[in-house]
Order: sequence, then structure tokens, then C-alpha cells
Amino acid sequence: MTQLAAPAVDTHCPYCALQCGMRLTGARVEPRQFPTNGGGLCQKGWTSGSLLTSASRLTTPLVRVDGELRPASWDIALDLIAHKIKALQAMHGADSIAVFGGGGLTNEKSYQLGKFARVALGTSQIDYNGRFCMSSAAAAGIRAFGLDRGMPFPVTDVGKADAVLLIGANPAETMPPFIQHLTNAARSGGLIVVDPRRTPTAEQATLHLQPRPGTDLALALGILHAVVADGHLRHDYVAERTTGFDAAWRIAAAWWPERVERVTGVAASDQRRAAAILAAASNAYVLTARGTEQHARGTDMVGAWINLAMSLGLPGTPGNGYGCLTGQGNGQGGREHGQKADQLPGYRKIDDPAARAHVAGVWGVDPDSLPGPGRSAYELLDALGTETGPKALMVFGSNVIVSAPSAGSVGDRLSSLDFLVVADFVLSETAARADVVLPVTQWAEEDGTMTNLEGRVLLRTKALSAPDGVRGDLDVLRELAIRLGQPEERFPVEPETVFAELRRASAGGVADYAGVTYDRLRAGEALHWPVPSEDHPGTPRVFLDRFSTPDGRARFAAVDHTGPAEPIDDEYPLIATTGRVLQHYQSGAQTRLVEELLNAVPEVFIEVHPDTAERAGLAEGVLARVVSRRGEMRARVRQVSSMRTDTVFLPFHFPGEQRANLLTNPALDPTSRMPEFKVCAVRLEVS
Repeated sequence: MTQLAAPAVDTHCPYCALQCGMRLTGARVEPRQFPTNGGGLCQKGWTSGSLLTSASRLTTPLVRVDGELRPASWDIALDLIAHKIKALQAMHGADSIAVFGGGGLTNEKSYQLGKFARVALGTSQIDYNGRFCMSSAAAAGIRAFGLDRGMPFPVTDVGKADAVLLIGANPAETMPPFIQHLTNAARSGGLIVVDPRRTPTAEQATLHLQPRPGTDLALALGILHAVVADGHLRHDYVAERTTGFDAAWRIAAAWWPERVERVTGVAASDQRRAAAILAAASNAYVLTARGTEQHARGTDMVGAWINLAMSLGLPGTPGNGYGCLTGQGNGQGGREHGQKADQLPGYRKIDDPAARAHVAGVWGVDPDSLPGPGRSAYELLDALGTETGPKALMVFGSNVIVSAPSAGSVGDRLSSLDFLVVADFVLSETAARADVVLPVTQWAEEDGTMTNLEGRVLLRTKALSAPDGVRGDLDVLRELAIRLGQPEERFPVEPETVFAELRRASAGGVADYAGVTYDRLRAGEALHWPVPSEDHPGTPRVFLDRFSTPDGRARFAAVDHTGPAEPIDDEYPLIATTGRVLQHYQSGAQTRLVEELLNAVPEVFIEVHPDTAERAGLAEGVLARVVSRRGEMRARVRQVSSMRTDTVFLPFHFPGEQRANLLTNPALDPTSRMPEFKVCAVRLEVS
């Protein structure tokens, strides 16, 4: 009999928030035309199909017996989980069980996970790894505009700009297809990149501003000062569309560029040049990313860049704007529908009585039965196994033992748990610590929606069947909910059915998906939320008429520079900053399984200026011992002459003693609860 060829299925990449268009035939990947990627893919996208046939794939549940993970049936694994949950809650209460989600989960999974936590478990203890990514930009956006949508305009708008200020972003490595949208700005002499490193993105810039890590806020104040002092302030825009400028200016007035130069190392002339380039542009954008967000003052840092954008009249003006480059595949949708500790679907606040009543009505439960806000991501992890903290943790779509700050202490907290459950498709470093591991489907083995960096809802279509023995996360949540006493119909397993409920739950909320349907997405409609009804075309550009604040005006933030939470000293004289490389993604649990990617970058490295390396007695290619106040790790030395002499760089994709996050500082932003990943004091030693 002739075997039928696998059908070609249009879908989207499993990695970053560009959600590049691709076509799958079986496990073979081809790029396709889509606005975010224009027919291109990065090396990770091209090789993503190999994950679908990886020999490392989990295909049976694993249960720890006598200290070892052993294969078990689904019924045994699920029964054990339900039994443990009931026993721990009977002894310690509902909050003894915690849930940790991920920014790569589909909207349907994110929604159902939040519902499962609040309804089936009754716990307030749920958060997700997106807290480590976009939370500061989200908080700053809500404070300034009343709404958080990473990019409140289509990404293709950026491609028409003649000036772009890119802060703390290296898309040439982290999301390479995005670079095409910066080409016009670069050709026009208007691409400005703010980064302590001379990255491949900075190499393409007209102007590279290379501040001391942790001084971004001072730099933003200096450029704002130059805007005002050099006559570039858009007085009409500030008067008509904003509030709070005077309070913000009182602070910026004291940060003249020469003072800022002493703090940041960025020449005063370059600060003034940046202001002039942006002011002269017909179309200009200010875009922030993790480099300026992952700080203990990240919300204020982003707020300072938003202030700069507003001083130039950019947000809400056609062909201009401020936006955040969302990182994880569903980083936008994942923070909208209930995974966050303080949130209900539709970007509603969990302590809002009207929000609770609306969502409880959709779920068919009493509003008073819903728990209140819980702990944020790091606070949740840091409380595990403590006297007042959760005794059990369920992890979906995250590898916290590699990705969380102060990873050594997080590992200790995981070890102190009574019970750890991990749902994953490979045995990640976190899964290897679990008492029960559940093998779940991958991106190409299920339908589901994602919301990309521009707020566009996308349908990822099932392209092939999962291996025997593998189940979807929605199926896992339903089976556990039933075992915990929930009615069968409350937790459906069909993604389209779950999405229909999500639409009702989000209706009338900030992130309103009520008018988005699978049929509209299948028909190819470009639907950017809010989409309040099925005859609504979506909102690709928000803020054109008014901002989402009570008075319709954007708010300046009165923010000042204070410096990193952890200064350097004689014992720890260098600043370590972390980031990504082209070939790997997040904790590396997926990309380290792809031979081509692992061969390209097989281990962690540390970028050091040659003079800094010489002072530490470190030659090119040797192993260095990197020590902070929280831990130490080992990395191979790369001497890079463009590095600042006070700064070293480490990628965070590697496990064990190669974990960069053994070093990082868990000091938290008071608003977003973002840890300070980007700055920690270290010293270098010969390994």
C-alpha cells in the first residue's frame, strides 16, 4: 500500500513572540510569508522540527520510587497527585499547593491553568515565568497608558520608521527576523541602540550608547534633559495628551548630560545627538526590552524611557510610538488570562469585586470562593517548603531551576518540598527533581492560540499526532480536576471549547477577546485585541484617539536614578549581566537537544575585556570561576575588546554549575516584582 505523504500545515514557530510564520510537513520546517518574519526564520526556527522527533522525548509518566524516577501508568500518576494534594490541603490548607506556569503556554492552557488553581485547588499561590520577562514593561505601560500591550501597533509599522531607539535589546540574536524592520531606520541614520555590550545589533546602529549596567534611568533622564534644553520638546502634545510633565521635568532638569556622562559613561555629545536624531525623524519609535527591564527599579527605568517618548510626542501618534519587545512565545497572552498571582482573565484584577463576579459567573462558582492575590514568581519559589509556604508545587512549561534568580537557593527550596509535579515533554533539570513527571504534547501536536508581541491573536494548528502515551496539558488538568471533585464539564479538553469560554471570561476586560473566534483566525483575519464583538475588526493601533486612563491622557512618571540594588566593591569589583545567544532559548531545555544548536554553542562562556581578563590572570579559552554573594559558577573565557572593562557577560541557557543564575540577585522591583537579573556584583578567579 502506498503511504500517504503528510499534509503541509501552516503554523507558527514555537519560540519567541514574533511567532514567525512557518509551514510544517511532518517534522520538516519551511518558512512562509507572515508580517512579523517576512518569509524568514532564524536558526532556532529552522531546526525546531527536530524537537518533534527527539530521542529525549518523554512518552510515559514517571513516578519517583525509592529515590528513582520509574515509568508508571497515567492512572497511577494522576491518582497519586490527587491523593497528595488532598492530604496536604487537609493538613495545611488550600495554599499549601502552588502552581507555576509559563509564557510559552497557549492562551487556552494559561486560562485553564489559572482556573484550575483558583477553582479545583482553591489556591492563591499561582504565578509564572513571564514575571521574569515582561513584567516591568507591563507595569510601566499600565502606569503611563492605562493598558499593557507590548507593541500597541503592528510590528510592520516599525519598518517604516526613519528613527528607532532600541534599549536593552539584541534582536539580531534573540529574534533575528525582526532586524528587517530596523533596516529603514539604519539606512536613514536613525538606529540608536542602548546596550552595555557591542552586540550584533549594536554593530548595525548609527549610534551605540554603551552605559554602565544599571544606569539606564540616568541615561534616559539625560536624553530627556537634552530634548528640553535643545528645544525639541513637543509642547502641544504634552499639553493636550499628557499629565505630570512638570514633576518629571523637575527631576530631569537636574540630570544635565555632562552629569549623566559621569554616571553612565555615555558622552554628553552622544546624548544630545540621540535627542536630535529622534526629534528630527518623521516617524520614530522607542522600544524597550529585557536589558532595561530586568532590574530592581525596572518599572521606573521603563517609565523614564516612556517619558522620553512622550516628550517627543510619539505614543498614540500615527507612524510613531513606544513599545516593548515581548520575549516568550506567548509572553503577551500568557500575562492576560489568569496565570499571574494578582490576575483574572481579560487582564482583570483578582481583588476587583466586579471582575470576580464576572469571571465566577462564567466559571459557575461563587465569587467568594475565589482566592485573593498570591505571591509573585520569585517570592513564591522562595517560600516553597517553608513553615508558611506551599508544601507542593505543580510546574507547567517552565524550568525554574535554571531560569530563576539565585538558582542555588531555588534548588534548595525545591528539595524542601513534600511533593513536586512537572508537566513537560523532555526531562528538564526541574523535571529531574520531580516526584511525578507528566509527558505532555508539543507545539505542533495540538491546536491553540498565541498572542504575539503586537497583540495579534494567532492560531497554531495541529500538524501531527503526539507519540503514544503523551497527553495534552488540558487533558491533564481535566483529569486532575475530576479527581479533586470538580464536575466533568467544568474543565473541557478541546482547545476551541476552552477558547470560547476564555472569550466570555475576557469580555469587557482590558484584554477583550470576545470577538475572536477560531473561524475568523482560520480565515486569516488579523485580529489585534481588543476585539469586543464578532463584527469588530480588531485594534491594531491603540491610543490613536485617547489613552486607556480615566481622563484619556498619558501620565509622565516622576522617576529618579538610584543605581543597582547591589553595588560593586573591593571584594566583588565587576558587574555581571546576563542574556541570550542566537542558538539557544530561555533555559535551553529545548535548544540543547538540537544537535546543530548545541554544537554551535555547547557550553557557557563569559565575555570579558582583555585588560579585565589579564588582571584576573585569565587567558582566552580557560575556565574562569565567577563568584557572587549568592553562589559561583564556571565559564570559559572569551576576550572581547568591545566590552566595558567593568562588565562581564554570561548567557543563561546552561544547567548545573554552568548556571548564570547561580549568581544573579533576587532583589525585586517594588511594583512589578521583577528580579534584578541584569546587574550583580562578581569577581573572577582562575578555576
